[in-house]
Amino acid sequence: MEEVEIGISELEEGLLAVSTKDNKKVDVEKEEEEEEQEGGEQQEEDEEDDDDGNEDDNEGEGEYMFRFKDGINPFDFVEDNVDSGVQPYEQFERLEYEALAEKKRKLLADSHCEGSMKKARQEDTSGASIDEIMEAMNFGVRRKSRKPKKRGRRKGSKNKLSPEITRMLGDATLHYAHGHYEEAISTLHEVIRLAPNLPDPYHTLGLVHNRLGEDKKASNFYMIAAHLTPKDSSLWRLLFTKSIEQGNIGQASYCLSKAIMADPKDVTLKLHRASLHVELGDYQKAAESFDQIYQLSPENIEALKTGAKLYQKGGQLEHSIRILEDYVKGHPSEADTSVIDLLASIFMESNSYDKALQLIEHAKLVYYSGKELPLNLTIKEGICHANLKNMEKAEVLFSILQRESVNDHSHLIAEAADSLMSLEHYDSALKYYLMLEGSAKGDNGFLYLKIGRCYLFLKERVQAIFFLYKVLQMLEDNIDARLTLASLLLEEAKEDDAISLLAPPKNFDSIELPPEKSKPWWLNEKVKLKLCTIYRDKAMVEEFVDAIFPLVRESLYVETLHPKVKVKKRLSRRVLFERVKVLNDRETENVFRGFRPVAPSSDLSKAARAKRLLQKKATIREKKKAEALASGADWQSDDSDDDPPEVHREPPLPNLLKDEEHHRLIIDLCKSLASLQRYWEALEIINLTLRLAHSMLSVEKEEELRSLGAQIAYNTTDPKHGFDCVRYIVQQHPYSLAAWNCYYKVISRVGL
Repeated sequence: MEEVEIGISELEEGLLAVSTKDNKKVDVEKEEEEEEQEGGEQQEEDEEDDDDGNEDDNEGEGEYMFRFKDGINPFDFVEDNVDSGVQPYEQFERLEYEALAEKKRKLLADSHCEGSMKKARQEDTSGASIDEIMEAMNFGVRRKSRKPKKRGRRKGSKNKLSPEITRMLGDATLHYAHGHYEEAISTLHEVIRLAPNLPDPYHTLGLVHNRLGEDKKASNFYMIAAHLTPKDSSLWRLLFTKSIEQGNIGQASYCLSKAIMADPKDVTLKLHRASLHVELGDYQKAAESFDQIYQLSPENIEALKTGAKLYQKGGQLEHSIRILEDYVKGHPSEADTSVIDLLASIFMESNSYDKALQLIEHAKLVYYSGKELPLNLTIKEGICHANLKNMEKAEVLFSILQRESVNDHSHLIAEAADSLMSLEHYDSALKYYLMLEGSAKGDNGFLYLKIGRCYLFLKERVQAIFFLYKVLQMLEDNIDARLTLASLLLEEAKEDDAISLLAPPKNFDSIELPPEKSKPWWLNEKVKLKLCTIYRDKAMVEEFVDAIFPLVRESLYVETLHPKVKVKKRLSRRVLFERVKVLNDRETENVFRGFRPVAPSSDLSKAARAKRLLQKKATIREKKKAEALASGADWQSDDSDDDPPEVHREPPLPNLLKDEEHHRLIIDLCKSLASLQRYWEALEIINLTLRLAHSMLSVEKEEELRSLGAQIAYNTTDPKHGFDCVRYIVQQHPYSLAAWNCYYKVISRVGL
């Protein structure tokens, strides 16, 4: 039995060898015939009209190309449909998404079906006889082609237009050239009806509408033409430019991405995209675009540096450092100095002074061996040594600046001085600032401010005052400089000079302020408080009250207006109409209509609620109109029923009730008002403070305010506003005869 099985096996092997040998030639000939047959079929398919609704030639490669399907009239997309506010490029995005999703579902279904068929074939083969196997070997299987199967359209097999369409396109072009735009539009519409997937008529329609000044329609027709010829980067460029001119940033970004897909090696397009991302504040994508530009053009060092800066600005410090370090590693013998300088700056900004120093020393050893290190890197080396507590080495490196031209290297001198000042080496910093002061031109206000601060920290008040006065001559709105100078004047016992410095200028009401100024310096909270403190310390009661009372009173009044409970906001008609625009855009020039708006579900629900509310308001308005007309009264439309926009008022002293120092100021104000016999105003401040700041006042200050209120009530002819203070004092001190005497005197005049 075993011999029989062995014999059968040998027979099968022999037959297999003979079959393989005899069929090699047959297989090759058969394969060539089949390839020719497939090529013929492919050519026939290529010659078929593209308008039959079949998928594009590149579908097998996963690419998507827009095509109008059978039964769809392209002009249905042009009709005005107020229910859609979606822009054309958003329509195409949605159509592409749906097409790709459908293709994915189809592939999944096909793979599932193929798996079932494979399993069935395996089951069938398991029970096959030798004859069936031999038959399958000879006739059912052929050798795989060694040549890769070409995809897409064969060269030279592109559709050729019918003579009628070619003639009509020529006529339309002539009409356009001679300015007969109506005839051109009519002819092109007929071409689109016959060949809706032909891009030429849409492009020519774009040219026609552009000549007619209808930019929106022109752009929409260009958009269709571009989607029918997605590899035409010039058309996408045109759409990008027009979108920028129209301020349509979303469409501009979309068209730019399509242009880059059509011509991925075009550096200019990537530069446009990077600039667009920067304008939109998307620093991550902008950095990636500049990175791609550098990969395409390694000689473009500016793209590398800009990308690194944007990565840093976008919070990706490590990525920024990595791409610059990769550049340094990739250039072992020669490198761009500006890249070294930028990488060192990034290290220093992140306080990695040791890494910056290692980089500069590496550059000195590798790139500048036997040569002088560039001055900018030398100064950075000095800054690193200063931050690493090696001041002697830093001073040696900085001393080079004293031999250089100040005008040519002012930014490096300022960089060195700023670093020394931040490290509190004020004497050394002052030396370099004074170098700049001697040669600087124009607006030196900020330089004088730094010099003044150095003198201030060095306890040289006279010099500090001198330079701070020079600062205010150029930067009069610099509040910090004004307050610092006022404090120095007070230390020098020059109170009158300090008051003159902080007091509003004479006839300040007639001073015209430039529109960019929110408020002048004399209305600044800190300036007013400083001035009030000087008045109080000098016992200038009237001046103190006149300066501080309006601020305290308005601040307390604004606090009473702020609701403690959140009130549901009533939406105005303007806001409602803005929300409804998601569903109902009145723009009539959009080509594509009839699609569900592309928007987040939250925006759609808000828009639906706004639409219902507007309908409700319209019903109420119509009802009021009918009632008015029925009664014979004149009807006036109530379209302006919006609530006036609520202006959020900020108190002049925002932290009046929270700051303990301000609590002391309130008490001093009330005492000053009482001393000037302005009792009603004093009681007003006391009552408002006790009501608004009851939980923030200390027990001592609350007691002091109530005692002051009781005294004012005792002295005034109408003490009813101070009665609560008197009652509180009696409750707190029930065994005090003075408290009870005050209480009885007050109630005798109140009439209780």
